[in-house]
Amino acid sequence: MRPVLPYYLFRLALCLAGAGLVPPLAADSGARAPAKAYELQPLDLLKIQVFQEPDLDREVRISKTNSITLPLIGVVDLKGRNVSDAEKIVTELYKRDFLVNPQVNVTIIEYAPRTVNVLGAVNAPGQVLIPPETTMTLIDAISRSGGFARIASRGRVVVTRTFSDGRTENYTVNAEDLMVGGSTEQWLMMPGDVVFVPERIL
Repeated sequence: MRPVLPYYLFRLALCLAGAGLVPPLAADSGARAPAKAYELQPLDLLKIQVFQEPDLDREVRISKTNSITLPLIGVVDLKGRNVSDAEKIVTELYKRDFLVNPQVNVTIIEYAPRTVNVLGAVNAPGQVLIPPETTMTLIDAISRSGGFARIASRGRVVVTRTFSDGRTENYTVNAEDLMVGGSTEQWLMMPGDVVFVPERIL
């Protein structure tokens, strides 16, 4: 038989919960935040359709400056935007001066290739493709390159990352810790990253 919580303790628990001092019920712990929508990238190919306006339909590739050019409204900046954002922006631009209640549909028909280079002591060095609308960890990238070679130094993996401002940083990562759960870091890969796995010093 389960013990009954005394009434005064029950009231105290309710007060603490209302103050945010106790964690949520275990039943709520399985809830997860929705995954972030895919952010449009340069070289993604989009299909823009305007309902009952076939002359405005276009297939356009996002430029390296994160923009597209559409009839009547000209250049549309899509930096940091997802498909839903793009639909809203294009709709508002057409609605502002040209159309009454336009209905715009945006579809990604070709994703820009996103790759990571994995070099050094792995079994199949070369480019690794990051699947669309997903993330890839350092360990995933190495696994897709055939895994560590027998002579690999797993504790001294170097990740070279180039940022949008042209700045380059090198990071030394203990991949062994990542594999055995000794680190809480995931080391998510970014397009253009270079991973170098050195050989062990014998």
